[in-house]
Amino acid sequence: MGETSSSQTVSMKLQRIAELAKAAPAMAFTTLAHHIDIEWLHEAYRRTRKDGAVGVDGQSAKEYAANLEENLRSLLARAKSGTYRAPPVRRVHIPKESKGHESQTRPIGIPTFEDKVLQRAVAMVLEVVYEQDFHSFSYGFRPGRSAHQALEDLRQGTMAMSGGWVLEVDIQKFFDTLDHEHLREILRRRVRDGVVLRLIGKWLNAGVLEAGALVHPEMGTPQGGVISPLLANVYLHEVLDEWFVRDVQPRLEGRAVLVRYADDFVITFERETDARRVHDVLPKRFAKYGLTLHPEKTRLVEFNRPHSSSDDDDDGPGTFDLLGFTHHWGLSQRGNWVVKKRTAGDRFGRALKRVTQWCRLRRHDSIQVQSKALAQKLRGHYAYYGITGNADAIGRFYFEVIGIWHKWLSRRSHRAYILWANMKRILERFPLPKPRLVHRYGT
Repeated sequence: MGETSSSQTVSMKLQRIAELAKAAPAMAFTTLAHHIDIEWLHEAYRRTRKDGAVGVDGQSAKEYAANLEENLRSLLARAKSGTYRAPPVRRVHIPKESKGHESQTRPIGIPTFEDKVLQRAVAMVLEVVYEQDFHSFSYGFRPGRSAHQALEDLRQGTMAMSGGWVLEVDIQKFFDTLDHEHLREILRRRVRDGVVLRLIGKWLNAGVLEAGALVHPEMGTPQGGVISPLLANVYLHEVLDEWFVRDVQPRLEGRAVLVRYADDFVITFERETDARRVHDVLPKRFAKYGLTLHPEKTRLVEFNRPHSSSDDDDDGPGTFDLLGFTHHWGLSQRGNWVVKKRTAGDRFGRALKRVTQWCRLRRHDSIQVQSKALAQKLRGHYAYYGITGNADAIGRFYFEVIGIWHKWLSRRSHRAYILWANMKRILERFPLPKPRLVHRYGT
């Protein structure tokens, strides 16, 4: 069967599961694994990235594809019979930006390619079930949803209330501290298929291999796992989203808007009394599920619409951060108060630091090669931060990048200082993309 036909067959199965899940929101699925057949695995393979680093078995996607049909059939048999052994995740450390002078690293997990395919297959069947349950204010790692949609939802909801009080929340090390027992309990409310639950259990217990030592974390989602974002969403759907809709909103005196992207979320309240009540009870709710809120980064912010133009662009307590942007009140071109966004200071600094590190390491590459790479970095920055109201920040980023490039081109050798007039000629020959707004919203 061809790839297109196989994808269509899987799509039809997904649609049937979705219809059943939507029609029976309280039903626990006892048979889901039977949908995962060889066509399903072919579709999971198609959806799996092929350019990632290799896992503990050293096998690349290209090597796996050399004998694809036999490999997938073997994988299917082992998954269904219960003999599949989830391999440990290979942990590596990559540089992480530090506020101090000490170098820091961030650990990332790399599963084997075959494990990614199987995780994708299971994630496909679970996702279509939980997509019928998830609320509209949840945006992270969901099909057809993006961070910018979350930002616009927050903007519109906050402006509709003329502001209020914003509860800015930070969950400490959420992906590392997610409780396995609570997760299993939450999953069993909707999924009781033994094959699916057994595989998830194996991934939770697979362990991490680092420098030859194997450790088995007792908490957290599978590192680097394809299924991890979905499991995180399922967890927070119960811990936060359902609780907010079921228990919080009916008790509020005024309106409230919750917007969540993975473990990042804020709640805007129309009334201060509501905000303070939820602020007080939220740590207890999260503690019930083994999660801790950062005591300093979780805060209440007064975010009422200003009354005079002198309050515009205030950097005081009337601002809050979400998804890389600082949110603040500002005057539109028509003279109306609107919620605006600008690149958060820490994100701006981190982005420039990455450019600096790249220019320092690659300063001896040809100018053409450097120009092409920097152009790609700038376009990527504009693609996310190029948003209405943020023109000044992306413009400043553009000029800072040019300055950094100039600095490191001048350090190619002891006598290689480049005069600014010569730098201008370089930019004329190898121009960098000018700042542009990619996401435009009405004001």
